[in-house]
Amino acid sequence: MQETTPLVVGIDVGGTKTHLRAYAGDALVADHVRTSSGWRPHDPVAAAGWLAALVADALPRGARPSALAVGGHACETPRQCAQIRTALQLHFDAPASVVGDAELLVPAAGLDKGVGLVAGTGSVAVGRLADGTSVQVGGWGAVLGDEGGSAGLVRESVRAVWAAHDRGEEPDALARGLLDAFGVAEVPALGAALESATDVSAKWGRHAPVVFAAAEAGSAPARAVIAEGGRSLAALVARLDARGVVVDDVVVAGSTVLAQPVLYDTFARALAESVPGARALPLRQPPVEGAVALARSLV
Repeated sequence: MQETTPLVVGIDVGGTKTHLRAYAGDALVADHVRTSSGWRPHDPVAAAGWLAALVADALPRGARPSALAVGGHACETPRQCAQIRTALQLHFDAPASVVGDAELLVPAAGLDKGVGLVAGTGSVAVGRLADGTSVQVGGWGAVLGDEGGSAGLVRESVRAVWAAHDRGEEPDALARGLLDAFGVAEVPALGAALESATDVSAKWGRHAPVVFAAAEAGSAPARAVIAEGGRSLAALVARLDARGVVVDDVVVAGSTVLAQPVLYDTFARALAESVPGARALPLRQPPVEGAVALARSLV
C-alpha cells in the first residue's frame, strides 16, 4: 500500500470472539479473529491496552492506523465508551470511536438509522433518538438478564427443569441433556454446576444447543423457554420504540438467533405483534464491517 493511503481499522469485540479488519482504501490489509479473553471494558486503561496489543498483533509491522473504530461487548454507556476512547488515543495518534458492539449492526447493513439487536452469548438492543443520543436496552449479563441469548436460554432451561423436578416429574429430554452437558448425575446438582462456572456467560452459553435439541426431540419445557426467549428479544425493540427510537429497521445479528430458525421465527412473530411496521433484517455482513464504516467516517 502507498503511505498516503489512509489505513482504517475496525474492531468488533464480541462476548466470545473478537474480529479486526483493516483496509487501505479498498485493499484488505488485515482480517484477524481471536478470542475475547482478557477484554475488560469496565477498566478503560486495561481495555485500551488490550485493543492496542490486538492492533499491534494484527497489522503489518510498522503500520499505523489513520482511524480506528471499536464496537465493544459490555460497553454499556456513552461515558464508559468515551473513557475507553480517551485511553485508546494515548496509544494511537489518530481519531478513534468506541461504541457498544450492537451499534455496529446498522452501519454494517449499510443503513444510516435503525435498531441493532444482538442475540449471541448475550442479548442487547440499541438505537438512537432523533438528536443522535444512543439508547441501549438489555445486555445485563447472564446472571440477571440476556434473555434470548444462549446463556440466558440455558439459565431459564435449568429453572424449567428444576420446576419440573419440584412437581415430581421424571427428567425429560431437556433435563437429561443438561445433566450430560454439565456432567452431573441429578437435577438438584445443576445449581452448583452453574455457580461454579468461572466465565458464566461463556460456560453457560456453550450448552445452548442442548436446549434446541431437546425442543426438537419434543420437550415442552425447552419449547417454552425458546418461545419466551423470542418474545423477550422482541420486547427489547418495543422498549426502544416506547422511548422514541426509530425502529422501522431492526438489524439482527448473533450466533444464537441467526443459527436457530425456531428462535428467530418466534422473535419475528412477536416483533410483528408488539411493534407493527418494524422490519427484521438478518445481518448478512460480519458486524466488523460496521466498525470499518465508522472508522472510514473519521478520516
